[in-house]
Amino acid sequence: MTRSAVATERVDRAIALMRAYAERTGVTGSGTGRRYLWTDAFAVCNFLGLGAATDDAALSTLALDTIARVHDGLGRHRGDDGRTGRLSGLDDAEGARHPTRGGLRIGKPLPERPPGAPLDDRLEWDRDGQYFHYLTKWMHALDQTARATRDARYNAWARELAVAAHGAFVCPAPGERPKRMHWKMSIDLSRPQVPSMGQHDPLDGLVTCIELDATAATLATGDPRPRLWTIAGDFAAMVALDRLGTTDPLGLGGLLVDAHRVADLQRERAWPDGDGLLDALLVSAALGLRVYVRQPDLRAPASHRLGFRELGLAIGLAAVERLPEASGRSGDAHAAQAELVRYASLRDAIESFWLEDAHREQATWREHEDINDVMLATALAPDGFLVRRG
Repeated sequence: MTRSAVATERVDRAIALMRAYAERTGVTGSGTGRRYLWTDAFAVCNFLGLGAATDDAALSTLALDTIARVHDGLGRHRGDDGRTGRLSGLDDAEGARHPTRGGLRIGKPLPERPPGAPLDDRLEWDRDGQYFHYLTKWMHALDQTARATRDARYNAWARELAVAAHGAFVCPAPGERPKRMHWKMSIDLSRPQVPSMGQHDPLDGLVTCIELDATAATLATGDPRPRLWTIAGDFAAMVALDRLGTTDPLGLGGLLVDAHRVADLQRERAWPDGDGLLDALLVSAALGLRVYVRQPDLRAPASHRLGFRELGLAIGLAAVERLPEASGRSGDAHAAQAELVRYASLRDAIESFWLEDAHREQATWREHEDINDVMLATALAPDGFLVRRG
């Protein structure tokens, strides 16, 4: 099969996955209308990228429809909550103009833990609230939409979400600098649900804020609101370059995607190329991946594997393929990037494994079908998520 035929087949598989997702979750058809912020963020990017790849305007329209449904659903209180209306407290007319001002719910199945209730680590995973790293994924999806449509509203909504998230999640650290972050907040952003800090949350905040400002400058909207440099500075102060390492496949994928985003922003002259972050990302990811592949995880049966976590790594490896040669400045970074490139076959292995029907029939896949399908589609056709158009 020729390279172009392989690429076409990958896009066709991705489209089939995304159309089924749209039908199943109520973006189209008569699905239940279930919304989950992380999954929908990837879905928006997929619809944009697949629409651009095929010149199919209907796919691009699905991205806009998904955004509208997320803002109308996850931007409001739950139906089983005593509160009603938008999380921001705005009325419907003003809330429609500023749909992200109160943040967005995760979309977990259980109500949030009420004030004063003891923390149950197992139950908390299924309780609603707001996650910072989900909000940054949604900011990215809105920003990709702004660049694809040239409609600055989507970038403005992303920037308003950045301001709301920073104000809620970032907190002073008594007697010291830098500030700290909470990992999970309540639905109304009034109190922390899990006060510990996510390892890569400040990194996500830093890269996303600079990305949003770069797009705003590109769109030249004349928007009078302040840029996000001050917010980005808070996040930058929390990023410890020597503590980015992880051996979690989803975390590794995130590091690689962020390396790609930083390299893109450097090419746009929107990011200083001497701050050392890109080098640290490449070195940390190479070290973590070296350790991860020695573990038995990728040799386990499908019943003992979580597809979306592995597919996060596959998406990160797709980002490596798009990095300019010798992206980093140091010799260690150059060596790390060369090592990462040699893992290209791992991306193919992960995708091939989860493309097998028998593996997707396992309970571990079916229980997380939406996020698994959408991230498999992203791995197969990653341009909507990775490429900054316009």
